[in-house]
Amino acid sequence: MRLPLFLLLAAASATAQTSLQQQVRTIANEAQGTVSTACWLVHSDLDCDMAPDAHPPMQSVFKLPLGIAVLHQVEQGKFTLDQPIRFEPSDRILPHAYSPLQDKYPQAGVDVPLRELLRLTVSLSDNVAADILLRIAGGPGVVNKYIGSLGIRGFHLVDNENALHHQTDLQYRNWFMPAGAVQLLRMINDGPPLNAEHAAFLLDIMTAPPEKTRIGANLPPGTAVAHKSGTSDVDNGLAHATNDIGLITLPDGRKLAVAVFVTDSRADEATRLRVIAEIGKAAYDAAQHAH
Repeated sequence: MRLPLFLLLAAASATAQTSLQQQVRTIANEAQGTVSTACWLVHSDLDCDMAPDAHPPMQSVFKLPLGIAVLHQVEQGKFTLDQPIRFEPSDRILPHAYSPLQDKYPQAGVDVPLRELLRLTVSLSDNVAADILLRIAGGPGVVNKYIGSLGIRGFHLVDNENALHHQTDLQYRNWFMPAGAVQLLRMINDGPPLNAEHAAFLLDIMTAPPEKTRIGANLPPGTAVAHKSGTSDVDNGLAHATNDIGLITLPDGRKLAVAVFVTDSRADEATRLRVIAEIGKAAYDAAQHAH
């Protein structure tokens, strides 16, 4: 007896999903730690989820929701993109933390356009620029409340970069559920809570060549990847957080949202980055056949 075509397609789709989840689990084993993932593709049942409701430390992934919150305040009239914002000496993170802004102005005491602070924060993951944005936005509580008001679940920001720089354990208080990160990516794609100008600016500062990203490192050259990564220090061989979340443009123009968080890994950096890249490629390949 021949099965109806729709049943054959459904069975093939279910097999593909099972295969993708198995692939993700196999790849994740290389991390020698905890890997949590989520993904989404419009008009499909694509499923690469693994512990999507986990609470992994997000590190600099928080800078994307922060950027959205600040752009929302621009639209409310609190700021303008070209407004000069003072980089105060008290904004510096000492001893040295990653910050092209602080490297350029080690004594601080300069005005920086808000547009540039946003670019430094989202594109370059500048820690000092992020803390300035967090300060002028009103602090973690304001950002949490705004992101929550959008219906995004599982975003939890407590401490700024300065605090994390001085106390390692605090990073576990700043977490983002992979499912929530994918929710945010979907919103950026489907209906950003920003006007067209600011939504385009956000995507522009998120977008990098695939080889410059973690999640897109194994994708075909020229693939558009709008992403935000996050990285912790490595303490006694333990990498607390190696993350990337992103919107990947498929050849047919659809956007694939993927979040990968590698937590408390004993693997070396090359292996951690390979895990993220291989999960991104597995989801990309499966997405092209997903219905």
